[in-house]
Amino acid sequence: MNPDTKTKLDGRLKRAEGQLAGIRRMLEDDKECVDVLLQIAAVRGALGKIGQILLGSHVETCVSDAMRRGDKDEQRQQVDELMDVFGRFGGMSS
Repeated sequence: MNPDTKTKLDGRLKRAEGQLAGIRRMLEDDKECVDVLLQIAAVRGALGKIGQILLGSHVETCVSDAMRRGDKDEQRQQVDELMDVFGRFGGMSS
């Protein structure tokens, strides 16, 4: 993973951590349920974006490297892993 992507992911993860801490405080302070739910939706959105960035990086590096090398077994493995990730990642938004 390139350093710019790592930096971007680190910043987004720190923001998501802050949002999670905020949710904990909201619950401790007995804030309105709807307000807490909106913050949960915001965290889910943030994590979804983090996943998209990481998935894009994976495709640009690991998957494309396997395709360039031409090793059919490695290509099949990368495609299978990618399909599994797509299936799991798709479930994050629901």
